[in-house]
Amino acid sequence: MQERTALEESLGAISRIEQELEDHLTMIELGEAEHDAKVVTETEAALNALKAQAERRQAEALLSGEADANDSFLEVHAGAGGTESQDWALMLLRMYTRWAEQHRYKVEYLEETPGEEAGLKSATVRIKGRNAYGWLKSEGGVHRLVRISPFDANARRHTSFASVNVYPVVDDRIVVDIKESDVRIDTMRAGGAGGQHVNKTESAIRLTHIPSNIVVVCQNDRSQHRNRAQAWQMLRARLYELELKRREAKAAAEQAAKTDIGWGHQIRSYVLQPYQMVKDLRTGVTSPNPMSVLDGNLDPFMEAALAQKAFGDAPDAVEDVE
Repeated sequence: MQERTALEESLGAISRIEQELEDHLTMIELGEAEHDAKVVTETEAALNALKAQAERRQAEALLSGEADANDSFLEVHAGAGGTESQDWALMLLRMYTRWAEQHRYKVEYLEETPGEEAGLKSATVRIKGRNAYGWLKSEGGVHRLVRISPFDANARRHTSFASVNVYPVVDDRIVVDIKESDVRIDTMRAGGAGGQHVNKTESAIRLTHIPSNIVVVCQNDRSQHRNRAQAWQMLRARLYELELKRREAKAAAEQAAKTDIGWGHQIRSYVLQPYQMVKDLRTGVTSPNPMSVLDGNLDPFMEAALAQKAFGDAPDAVEDVE
């Protein structure tokens, strides 16, 4: 039923675009016949908005992977650099939550480890909505920030790194077998401000998959049983995502080698000083408005990454921004 609803919505959107295109073209013909420049101008603006809708639908057509339609887990980890990197990790988490809100996705916080002075060391959220993983899967990697640090009394320019991991929520259609003997289960008290019970009982669960050394933590619920179930789901998703990466690396080893871009292996640079620019080092897409990008306007970067993966139209060489 979910698949049927999604298909009906997609077909309905295409029909609406076709009908609106026909209506707009008719209005332009009438406006030109009546020499009404205002009608022509307004209709042309409506056509530009319709073009953006069509391009969005075209990008969605590329989301055909096995798990693209699923919900997504998203992890943010601060890199080396102390408070500056921890603040950058918090900015990244805010960027992705704003993007999710703009697309009417729901965001559920599963784990959050605050920084020592500001920001956060790590956080895990679940983004719920159709195609959440399909859109976010290209965002995994190292993100670099260049700015005048608000934590530096001498107002010097700092470079900070934070990593983003994205993996799909595995539903009943995808079976991932895990031997319980391969998993170490630890219970602990939940961190954070907490509530009446959350910090008084050992409700948080940490699962360690010994063969792959993957660790997941869930502490958002006061119930240990619910945290345990969520942690197992996260672990299955991580292992599934790991297998997807192995398949992709095996099928496109040469292309994967080209993405090794050296310093930090970052996928995107966000420069706030001495000039303002966001540049994706894989697709070459740039934005002169980093504050808009940090407010969640990520669609041009995501759409370009999808097109690159589908058609291989990456630029020959992309230099980093200093």
